[in-house]
Amino acid sequence: MRRSTALTMLGLTILAWTGFLQSAEGATKPNIIYVMADDLGYGDLGCYGQAVIQTPNIDKLATEGMRFTQHYSGSTVCAPSRCALMTGLHTGHCYIRGNKRVNLRPEDVTVAELLKAEGYTTGLAGKWGLGIEGEEGVPNRQGFDFFFGYLDQQHAHNYYPTFLMRNEERVLLKNEVPDPKPSGAGKASKKVEYSHDLIMEEGLDFIRRNHEKPFFLYFALTIPHANNEAGKEGMEVPDYGIYKDKDWPEPKKGMAAMVSRMDTDMGRLMALLKELKIDDNTLVIFTSDNGPHREGGNNPEWFDSNGPLRGIKRDLYEGGIRVPLIARWPGKIAPGSNTNHISAFWDFLPTAMEVAGGTVPQGLDGISYLPALTGKAQKEHDTLYWEFTEQGGRQGIREGDWKGIRLNVFKNPNAPLELYNVKDDLGEENNVAEKHPEVVARLNGKIDTAHTPSEIFPLTAEEKR
Repeated sequence: MRRSTALTMLGLTILAWTGFLQSAEGATKPNIIYVMADDLGYGDLGCYGQAVIQTPNIDKLATEGMRFTQHYSGSTVCAPSRCALMTGLHTGHCYIRGNKRVNLRPEDVTVAELLKAEGYTTGLAGKWGLGIEGEEGVPNRQGFDFFFGYLDQQHAHNYYPTFLMRNEERVLLKNEVPDPKPSGAGKASKKVEYSHDLIMEEGLDFIRRNHEKPFFLYFALTIPHANNEAGKEGMEVPDYGIYKDKDWPEPKKGMAAMVSRMDTDMGRLMALLKELKIDDNTLVIFTSDNGPHREGGNNPEWFDSNGPLRGIKRDLYEGGIRVPLIARWPGKIAPGSNTNHISAFWDFLPTAMEVAGGTVPQGLDGISYLPALTGKAQKEHDTLYWEFTEQGGRQGIREGDWKGIRLNVFKNPNAPLELYNVKDDLGEENNVAEKHPEVVARLNGKIDTAHTPSEIFPLTAEEKR
């Protein structure tokens, strides 16, 4: 009897100790915060060459972490870029390839679902763009424990909406919008509650509630996207801050004030991590969903928002898809470091899984860039691929220093390939296709292999039939 009791006590002790170790192991899993601006250009931050707009907090993030110089968004517009980020698939393979109101499906596996399975509490504050209210694509049915913000990308144009979503319920706001579109988009006649400020508070509160266990927070900010429904008054911001006395057009003040407001909030975020004593155990990534826009009265040339790059939002030239990416993780990422590793949004899912100690799913287009972050040998992509179904249909490919672009493929699937060497010609000014027919032939073959047909987002007239 005593032996039985002793064995029972020993078993309970082992179970308790095992549980403690598992709990301790779980507690050491790093938190992951992924902050994504909306339509912020490669040249809009001080640490990427911006000379006018003040971004001291994001610049500090770069001095304390790593700056990527060759990172690419998932697409050149909102929804497909976010789909690539969430699913680890480029736009030749992922389900949502354009800005239609389409739901992610139950079979589409998101990074939030995978991290949740690894013991993470998952949250999204900001713009989703991958699901319709009440349907299968909403964040809470795609792996997120908590959501606050906009479901619809058009609704997100309006910084003073009449409602936002908390999980699957509408939160009514004090703003008034006459004749809003069905999505909720429009221009407010009564501006009381600024959506960006509400989104920031909800995201910070998510961290406060969950800082004692591993969490993943996707901070999908809407700044500095324009309110397209407000015309030339679309750079909506409560005040112009340090730019109020500048002798600038109003949209120019608005653009600068939006970016600096976001920068101030990045400072608040980093201060909170220190206050909660989770700074050293948190990987923070900052990026943008695509290149800079020419909407809402904004002119990207004012601040040289695409820097040395050609093109803006909706282009597959570098200015439309090459974006800033800064990563900070004390003790893991060398302060003030830079990497030329060529990476893209679809790399985030495998990176996050490797950071979390989980298994990276098979069949992804992404490659983890954790080795690059931590100064280890990094596997490189053979190619990166994009397709864009608007404006006649476009395809883009990056292979080493070579960059290929096809235009107007809807009418001509075999459209001639423009070819650039982006190492020697970063501004993509010299089309060298005629000089390198062997490279053109190789890239054309890889483009054809990378594209899979989509009934919802047909790339060619033949696919549409």
